[in-house]
Amino acid sequence: MAGGAGGTGGGVSSTSLLWAIIMSAFAGFGGILFGYDTGTIGGVIAMDDWLHLFGKFDPTLNWYIPTNDKSLVVSILSAGTFFGALLASPVGDTLGRKWGLVASCMVFCLGVGLQLDTSWAVFIVGRVIAGFGVGLVSCLVPMYQSECAPKSIRGLIVGLYQLAITIGALLAAVVLNATKDRPNHSSWRIPIAVQFAWAAILAGGMILLPESPRYLLLKNRQADARVALGRLMTASPDSPEVEAEAIEISTALAVEKEASQGGYLACFRNNEDRNGLRTWTGIMMQGWQQLTGINFIFYYGTTFFQQAGIKNAFVIQIVCDVVNTVMTLFGIQLIDRVGRRRLLLIGAAGMCFCEFIVAIVGVTAGRVNGETAEVNIAAQRVLIAFTCFYIAFFATSWGPVIWVLTGELFPLGVRAKSMSLAVASNWLWNFGIGYATPYLVNASTFGVNGVRAANLGVKVFFIWGGTCVGCFVFTYFFIPETRGLSLEQIDILYRESTILGSNAKRHEILSQNKTFSNTYHNEKETVDHDSEKAVA
Repeated sequence: MAGGAGGTGGGVSSTSLLWAIIMSAFAGFGGILFGYDTGTIGGVIAMDDWLHLFGKFDPTLNWYIPTNDKSLVVSILSAGTFFGALLASPVGDTLGRKWGLVASCMVFCLGVGLQLDTSWAVFIVGRVIAGFGVGLVSCLVPMYQSECAPKSIRGLIVGLYQLAITIGALLAAVVLNATKDRPNHSSWRIPIAVQFAWAAILAGGMILLPESPRYLLLKNRQADARVALGRLMTASPDSPEVEAEAIEISTALAVEKEASQGGYLACFRNNEDRNGLRTWTGIMMQGWQQLTGINFIFYYGTTFFQQAGIKNAFVIQIVCDVVNTVMTLFGIQLIDRVGRRRLLLIGAAGMCFCEFIVAIVGVTAGRVNGETAEVNIAAQRVLIAFTCFYIAFFATSWGPVIWVLTGELFPLGVRAKSMSLAVASNWLWNFGIGYATPYLVNASTFGVNGVRAANLGVKVFFIWGGTCVGCFVFTYFFIPETRGLSLEQIDILYRESTILGSNAKRHEILSQNKTFSNTYHNEKETVDHDSEKAVA
């Protein structure tokens, strides 16, 4: 029963499913750290007091922030997260998944504290350090969850990380709307300082949770691993169930460890487990997630809606965050029902359609922005509606599913390293898109050597729509269906099947497991019955 509910691996068996869910799901709270910051910075840079402190004044433009400064302050967090994700592997394998997350929270708090300063340089350094902490969290959370969650609901549990991201963004929008009219530094300092609470809750909770039993067995800490398994399974560490679980995890770990020697090079070696294909798939799918354009809305949504002439842009941002949160809650329930691959295909097609509608309306329905006296209200409503539809498609597919796959695609022997590479890819693309977007959208670089920007405005959605076509093609040829499989069974899927044939192979594996399970239970009942007769 190598780490799986029902004896099939990829999590732990549990006689108390609720308790296993609570313990493994709590780590998903780490998503709030990233989601809240993502939602906060876009509103902070639009606040008057922050602009007066860090911006520049022009008689025509009034208070403004040059495009290069805007790109830097928004995207620099992702530079920190890139390096944090790369170092997540040695941190996770040295300190462990549990204590690695606690240390990540401490780093994050240091960065948050620096962002309360009124010096531009200190503010930027704080963004980098906070990003480093978020990068560690973004890799260690799915790793911990996928190794501790019951297999039957692993997709749901790991998907809670994405739900936490959306909740964080929603909380940020609410706090920003509550403080935006304050006449002093508290207008932007309060939203930033709230992040101390999220880090404290995550660190405090992780201290109380068990370490990943897979990590403990990887370090040959047999007794500690059985204690952790006992807590997750709500059973005695000396029970036969815990012993069987530990033995089979150790067996699978030994096989994978032997096949995965060679450091990071092992991640790209196309051995029997097809490590290279799986690592490149993880790296590329994280990149494609960013290329859906979703962070354009959450980084620059408030500014974009203001430029579109929409009143109460902060309120519209809250609406977008509510849609994101509600649809993510709906979407994570579909992961283990509809399947990973199918959700990604549907989501890519839906996002593509919505983004092209937004772009076409923006181009053909007159001036959507507020640069002229007359603003097309109907076009604005269509823009808002299809932006929400676009967010809904993302929230039910490419948002949570990618993090689920990141936690389950890789063999245990290279999981920490491959996950860190995949998540680092996410942050690298995040940084590039976050930095380039103002230059793509704005009409001018606003005071930077008088250079004009691309001035795409709403037409940037043509780019995002095109990249969603790429998302669809990539999913079709490179993402297997892993619904219902343990982490060990996913290894079998890659060894014995192709991507296009993965669903058929998945059904074959599940049917074999069902046959074995039925045989085991029938034999156990026979033995128990004979024992009762002997006693009588």
